[in-house]
Amino acid sequence: MGFVTQRLCPILLTFLVIFSCLCVANSQQYHNNHVKSRKQLQEKACNVYEGTWVFDNSYPLYDSSACPHIRREFDCQKYGRPDSLYLKYRWQPKECDIPRFDGRDFLQRLKGKNIMFVGDSININQRESLVCLLHAAVPDSKIIVESNPLYSNTTFEDYGVSILLFLTHYLVDIEEEQIGRVLKLDSLKNGNIWKDMDVLVFNNWLWWSRRGPTQPWDYIEDSGKVLKDMDRMVAFRKALTTWAKWVDTDVDPSKTKVFFKGITPQHYK
Repeated sequence: MGFVTQRLCPILLTFLVIFSCLCVANSQQYHNNHVKSRKQLQEKACNVYEGTWVFDNSYPLYDSSACPHIRREFDCQKYGRPDSLYLKYRWQPKECDIPRFDGRDFLQRLKGKNIMFVGDSININQRESLVCLLHAAVPDSKIIVESNPLYSNTTFEDYGVSILLFLTHYLVDIEEEQIGRVLKLDSLKNGNIWKDMDVLVFNNWLWWSRRGPTQPWDYIEDSGKVLKDMDRMVAFRKALTTWAKWVDTDVDPSKTKVFFKGITPQHYK
C-alpha cells in the first residue's frame, strides 16, 4: 500500500464507531460534566452524526509512538509527516455535547464483548486506533495478540474485551476455480464467522475500482453467469445487496449491533 503521507488520522476516523459501540453496553450514565443533562437529551433527540470537527488543544488521546499496535505505514508522525495540527480535532455534534472518550470506561461497559472490524485498510486504521486508545487508557492491562489465516484478535484479558479484524476487500467471496479466481457477487460464506460477534463494523468500496495487476480476481460470477468484467458500480451494488440480505436473515439484532461505514477517501498517496 505504501507509506501514508496524506490521509486523515485514524484517531479522527475512529470516533463515531467508538461512540456507537457504547450503545450495546449497560452501565451507569456518563458524568454530568461531560454531557448535557439526561433530561435535556430526552427532551430533544440528538443526531450525533450531524456536526463538525472542532479544534481542541487537549487532543490527541494517545501518542502513536507509544502504541505498539500500529502498522508502520499508518504511523504518520513516526515516519515523517511534518504537521501535527490534524491530531487536534474532535467531533462536535450540532445539537448536543458528547463525552470525552474514556478507554477504561469503554472496557468496563463492553466487558466480555467481541468487536469485529470487517473490511479493508480503512477498517485496519480504525481497529488499530481503537486498540491504541484502549492501550493508552490501561497501559498495564494484559493484552494478548493472536492471529490465524482468517482474522487477527487483540484481547484485553483483564476485561475480556476482544477487538478483531477480518480483512476482506469485497465482503463477498473470491474462490479459486479451474478458470481462475472468481469474485462471486451472490456468495458470503464468511458470514458464519461474523454473526457470532457482539459488534460488527463493516466498510467497503476502495477495491472495486482496481484493475490490472492489483485486481485480486479474474472473473465475476453474477446469478450463475461467469463474466470477464462488468460495470463496477453495478457489481458493488449487487455485492452490498448480498451483504444486506445476510444481515437481515442471519444476524440476531438482539445480540449483535451492526454498523456500515460510508465510502471513505483513498489513502494510498
